[in-house]
Amino acid sequence: MKLVLNIVLLFLATITSFAQNNTSYWQQKVSYKMDIDFDIEKHQYQGNQELVYTNNSPDTLRKVYYHLYFNAFQPGSEMDIRSKTISDPDDRVKNRISNLSPSETGYIKVNSLTQDKNSLKYKVVGTVLEVALTKELLPGASTTFNMNWDAQVPVQIRRSGRYNKEGVAYSMTQWFPKLAEYDFEGWHADPYIAREFHGVWGDFDVKISIDRDFIIGGTGYLQNADKEGLGEKIKKKKRIWHFNAPDVHDFTWAADNEYIHDTHEGPNGVTLNFYYKNNPDIIDNWKQLQPITAKLLAYFNTHIGNYPYKQYSVIQGGDGGMEYAMCTLITGNRKLNSLIGVTSHELAHSWFQFLLATNESKHEWMDEGFTSFISNKAMNEVMSQNKENPFTGAYRGYNYIATSGKEQPQSTHADRYDSNTGYGIGAYSKGAVFMAQLGYIIGEEDRDETIKRYFSEFKFKHPTPNDFIRVAEKVSGAELDWYLMDWTQTTNTIDYGIANVTSEGEENTIELQRIGLMPMPIDLMVRYEDGSEETFYIPLQMMRSDKANPNPSMKRTVLNDWAWAYPTYNFSFKTNKKIKNVEIDPSKMMADINAENNIFEMK
Repeated sequence: MKLVLNIVLLFLATITSFAQNNTSYWQQKVSYKMDIDFDIEKHQYQGNQELVYTNNSPDTLRKVYYHLYFNAFQPGSEMDIRSKTISDPDDRVKNRISNLSPSETGYIKVNSLTQDKNSLKYKVVGTVLEVALTKELLPGASTTFNMNWDAQVPVQIRRSGRYNKEGVAYSMTQWFPKLAEYDFEGWHADPYIAREFHGVWGDFDVKISIDRDFIIGGTGYLQNADKEGLGEKIKKKKRIWHFNAPDVHDFTWAADNEYIHDTHEGPNGVTLNFYYKNNPDIIDNWKQLQPITAKLLAYFNTHIGNYPYKQYSVIQGGDGGMEYAMCTLITGNRKLNSLIGVTSHELAHSWFQFLLATNESKHEWMDEGFTSFISNKAMNEVMSQNKENPFTGAYRGYNYIATSGKEQPQSTHADRYDSNTGYGIGAYSKGAVFMAQLGYIIGEEDRDETIKRYFSEFKFKHPTPNDFIRVAEKVSGAELDWYLMDWTQTTNTIDYGIANVTSEGEENTIELQRIGLMPMPIDLMVRYEDGSEETFYIPLQMMRSDKANPNPSMKRTVLNDWAWAYPTYNFSFKTNKKIKNVEIDPSKMMADINAENNIFEMK
């Protein structure tokens, strides 16, 4: 009987362990070797790729998927149709893809693909290559894929392309067959419709053969520089540029035959590279940008964590500004403040989403929002803007969409927002407010410590929203799942109001209302006619914690918790002073959608 009981207990324990899903963190690994032969006359190139893929997952893989991003730049593609059917198309795209001639389109055509030297069956579905493996890939095993492909660089439309409006020859972003990410949620073989990217961490060894008059800047470290810092000359009037990039999840480059290449020493021995056109109208601004970029890098090192690579490049190219591995491509014909602002934003992306490599198709607000938050703070300090609240624009944008009736939750896939406006505000503005408002909830000191600890624990990984909020909980001691859920997974809004304030002798009573569905702790300021002030703090019950006094020099009274289900809250206090007014959240860091009921003037 005892033996039978032990077997039953062992069985139950086994079932329980599976039910708890205790699989530890894992991520896949890739190693790319690519040889590229570029024809500048035809704007085409041939590529050979050797890709070693290691399956660190607990799953057996029988398929893999590649992204063929350039295929988006063809008439009738999903990007083309989406741009023509969305209510507010991107001005850079509109119907331009539909009007491309065959010599202007982009494509990646796979000529051959093998797995461990055995031919594979594959199918091109728009911007995705579906591949059936000849040999299943077991957990812990590695396999080698070899691919030969031809490609054509499209006319510059969105991010990638040739000869943009500023005359930059080649912006080579998302230009190679890129293995899709597989993680605890499965495959992420998203078509390229408009938005963001997700990639596998790994190493890149890339050789690019191009006309010898062209200068290349981008991801990685040049391995074969001559005395002038250029690639190695070869026959047929070409050079080979050989780059090595360890521990990245993307590889990007740009090329032009009129690039000026400057270097500037950054903090911690990082070399800052600047590639820009030899245009007299912009040279002075690009020179002034260089020491400021070094200051911005130092700011991010201090307030997030140290940039771990040896170089970073700011490159004129692209169609605005976009982040990539060890570099950014930005448009360069800008006024100085605009040039600094876009560089600040794109440089900050080196942390949020590059080193903290969230799936930005699913969690775009963590990418754009966190970047907007920290780059606005950096600009405020480095450029001595001295703004009391550098996030007022983000709050204003959020308030607009939250009261428009057109808001979608931030958990919406980046491609499936109803409008570009909804995506932009949800990702950038509401994302920045998430971080700024977290400082209101747990205190700015704990919020800032959360950012640094988040980077320390999750750099070179693929963190999720829950990973971030759990770090914030550990730092602050507060329960914050309610904040993550209501703010990112719903369109519930914050609206608290002061219903009434009464005074009878020294006895004063304040009545508050929760009008919106989203809960919040409350900072309340009472101002007296003699010019003095004091604050009251009403903790949110479900938060299970009190934040530190944000104004230690001012008297603060911590009141009883307010449970969310109760729509009203009353408290009384004694004072012999005459009240002038009472205000909810004088910091304006709580994203209350109706400020008019936040202040009560005594008559």
